[in-house]
Amino acid sequence: MAATAHLDTFARDRLPPRDAWPEFVFNDDTRYPERLNATAELLDRQLDAGRGEHAAICYPDASAQGGFSTLTYAGLAATVNRIARVLTEDMGLIPGNRVLLRGPNSPMMAASLLATLKAGLIAVPTMPLLRARELRTIVERAQVDAALCDARLLEELEPLRQAGGPSHCPSLRQLRVFQAPGDDASLDAALAGKPADFAACDTAADDVAIIAFTSGTTGQPKGTVHFHRDVIAMCDLFPRHILKPTEDDVFCGTPPLAFTFGLGGLLCFPLRAGATTVLAEKLTPESLLDLIEATRATIVFTAPTFYRQMAAAAPGRDLGSLRKSVSAGEALPDATRQRWKAATGIEMIDGIGATEMMHIFISSAGAEVRPGAIGKAVPGYEARIVDDQMRTLPPGTPGKLAVRGPTGCRYLDDPRQHDYVRDGWNLPGDTFVADEDGYYFYQARSDDMIVSAGYNIAGPEVEAALMQHEAVSECGVVGVPDPERGQIVMAYVVTRAGFEGSDALRQALQDHVKRQIAPYKYPRRIVFVQQLPRTETGKLQRFRLRQMAADMEPVVDGGAGAVSAARR
Repeated sequence: MAATAHLDTFARDRLPPRDAWPEFVFNDDTRYPERLNATAELLDRQLDAGRGEHAAICYPDASAQGGFSTLTYAGLAATVNRIARVLTEDMGLIPGNRVLLRGPNSPMMAASLLATLKAGLIAVPTMPLLRARELRTIVERAQVDAALCDARLLEELEPLRQAGGPSHCPSLRQLRVFQAPGDDASLDAALAGKPADFAACDTAADDVAIIAFTSGTTGQPKGTVHFHRDVIAMCDLFPRHILKPTEDDVFCGTPPLAFTFGLGGLLCFPLRAGATTVLAEKLTPESLLDLIEATRATIVFTAPTFYRQMAAAAPGRDLGSLRKSVSAGEALPDATRQRWKAATGIEMIDGIGATEMMHIFISSAGAEVRPGAIGKAVPGYEARIVDDQMRTLPPGTPGKLAVRGPTGCRYLDDPRQHDYVRDGWNLPGDTFVADEDGYYFYQARSDDMIVSAGYNIAGPEVEAALMQHEAVSECGVVGVPDPERGQIVMAYVVTRAGFEGSDALRQALQDHVKRQIAPYKYPRRIVFVQQLPRTETGKLQRFRLRQMAADMEPVVDGGAGAVSAARR
């Protein structure tokens, strides 16, 4: 590793042992100099190329003519530089300190992330829907020093700063809010007096830039560590070889910037191409179509759940500007691909990536698309199908997907590193089949992760939330197939003495889970049972819960996500 610019070496000191890292494979696209700052590469290079007045970010603004405002590359750079000055001059943060970022897809969230990297700090982006309990785990695991938070999302973060409170995190010493008009202590107010220039920290290419948290099958989040070179590498493979954007493109979509799918597709990819990105909050399938029409977007990123609903609403819309659509986050059914193509004439670009890998590593576009397949290994990555002994399996044989390239898994101080990396290969936890032409066909998750509408949901985390309700004696949570969301969360619940299963209790349990953890994780179906299937040693048999679900005919009761189970 090159000499670090980090004065605080917390993250570097907690990387896995080198013999537990995957083997990194570089080519002409991804060989970078030893000194590299991701924000300087993404943003300052565009200014050097004379694109200062080109639109960088377009965003909804009710006060603006046409309902949208634009931030140019020069304007974005000025905001980023001022935030970097606040972080270093006013807040006294030093290279290597961790900064939690909390906000929806907005110019200030984007600028805060870029400023954090430019100052040599480590960004810890978090999903807007996370609750205080989940945020506390992240803050403690990463020993977060400071936070930048949208004022509208402060409620779940504030308990972490209340000394003496049950959620207090001593490491979180400083907090600045943004989007807070009239607040003299806000980040917005602090920017007013700052110069618009800032010299990028002289970070090493392998200095830590981002710690992105992802839930494991146990519900305990894993911090995936990414270097400055990883941020640039994800921009120089899938976009360069599959997406092929230009500076005239306008990107839009739904994934949060805190999710590496959104970080790439809605911020880093467009900046690397000198293009424009549209950042908007709380989109629905209908409002995303509105956004495409209004901004003349050319590239859209979202999950299959949205594409299914957008295809039905697309007829009669003016979507003539749209050239490319990217699907990732969950399995793309061929029926959804065909409906979207019939509605828009656009062949979907499907892809599989992982937070551990940073972004998409298998995909195909245009004439290279093959029905039922996600695609081929993106140039710069290698993939194969292996058995439990890491032996390569012949074409047509289901097995574990193994992949390697310029990015890969490095968990922050976590023994689960050995579960994800074996013999130098990353094992994302998916079962695939490959054909003789190198196309990869997704089969299923290899673990107990539930993938619903693009979100990864750990069953044990939902179980832990349910068990905190007084009516629950035992519970087991699995994912079951759903035509709209790919999978949904289904809970089997054994009630305590004195409680009986009912529609009212189902609704109460769902509401309880939504208060405990991110609302998208709640069980959309709940079945009350007398006992759960367990081994002789007491271990819950999840495979039998899935078999029970397959043997049941779901009957929706009253719109609360409740079901009664009728044997087929």
